[in-house]
Amino acid sequence: MDTHTQKFKIRLGLFIAGGLALFVIAIFFIGKQKNLFNPVFTLTTTFYNVSGLQVGNNVRFSGINVGTVENIKIINDSTVLVDMLIRKNVQRFIRTDCEAGIGSAGIIGDRVLIISQGNSDAPVVKDGQPIGSKEPVEMDAIMASLRVTAYNAEIISDELAQIMIKVNSGQGTIGRLIQDTAIAENLSQTMVNIRKSSKGLNEDMNAAKHNFLLRGYFNKKAKAEQATKDSLEKVKAKEQKRIDKENKKK
Repeated sequence: MDTHTQKFKIRLGLFIAGGLALFVIAIFFIGKQKNLFNPVFTLTTTFYNVSGLQVGNNVRFSGINVGTVENIKIINDSTVLVDMLIRKNVQRFIRTDCEAGIGSAGIIGDRVLIISQGNSDAPVVKDGQPIGSKEPVEMDAIMASLRVTAYNAEIISDELAQIMIKVNSGQGTIGRLIQDTAIAENLSQTMVNIRKSSKGLNEDMNAAKHNFLLRGYFNKKAKAEQATKDSLEKVKAKEQKRIDKENKKK
C-alpha cells in the first residue's frame, strides 16, 4: 500500500467521523428543541384563524419556551385544531382556565403560541386536555386601523391650518381680537374701569364703617370676630396644657 492511498483513507475516515459527529450534534440540538428527549404531555386548543402559526413553532408560558406546536388541523370552515407538546415539568403550573393566544417572537419574527397564566385555585390540566383560546389580531386589521387614524389626523391638521389662516387674516372672533387694535384698546379700558370701580367700592365700604348709623353693625361684626378668635385661642391653650401633662406623665 503506497503512502498516497494511506493518506486518502485517513482523510476519508476523518471526514466520515466529522460528518457523523455533526449529525449527532444536530440530532441532539433538534431533539432538545423539539422535546424529543424530555418527558412531555399534550394540550389542544382551537382557533378560528391561526394567523400564520406553523408546526414546530414554540409554545411559551410565562415568557419561557416550554414546548412546540405538534400538529395543526382544520376541523371545519370555522375551527382549526392545534396540538401542543409541553414539557412534563411545567404541567403543574398550567391550570384549566389558562388560555392560548398567538403572538410573535419579534416585530417580524416567527409566530409563537402563548399560554396565559391561570388562577391558582383552578385544577391542573391533564394530558390531552383542551384549553381555551384568544383569537389573534391580524396585521391587516391593525394596518386598516392605522390608515383610518392617519386619515383622521390629516383632516384635523387641515382644519387647524384653515383656522390659523383665518386667525392670521383677522377673520372670526379670535382673529378680530388679535388683529383689531380698537378691540384690544376697549378691553384695556374696560379693565381700567373695573379696577376703578373696585377701588371706589372699597372707599365706600370704609366710609360706611365710619357712618354713625352703620357704626354699630360693624362694631358688632368686629366683636364677633374677636370672640371667635378668643375662643380658638382658649381651645388651643387647653389642648397644649393637655399635651404638656401627658408629656410629663411619660
